[in-house]
Amino acid sequence: SAAGAAAENETVAGVGFLGKSVSGVSPKDLKPLADAGKSSLGSGVVVFVGAGEDNKASVVVAVTDDLVGRFSAVDLVRVASAALGGQGGGGRPDMAQAGGPDASKASDAIAAVKAA
Repeated sequence: SAAGAAAENETVAGVGFLGKSVSGVSPKDLKPLADAGKSSLGSGVVVFVGAGEDNKASVVVAVTDDLVGRFSAVDLVRVASAALGGQGGGGRPDMAQAGGPDASKASDAIAAVKAA
């Protein structure tokens, strides 16, 4: 399944990007994953979408410190949340979290952040 796929570091519009959908991870455990993603990426934007037991989704967006002036994790997490059927979300410019009711849209949420 796509959820089991290894995370691939990519470059989108010259910016490092890591997007991954994970299952069986609680929302509070997504932030450490995103931190680890930031470390492995060095510079870029990290998106983790977690699917819960009830098919609800939670999403964390992290932006490395060097890019916080260009991208806000809060703005990006709202884009991801909208793709998941949710709204809002919040956090800091370098790390933000949101949720949505439809975890089946995880790849759409990642694509939406890429597009943004």
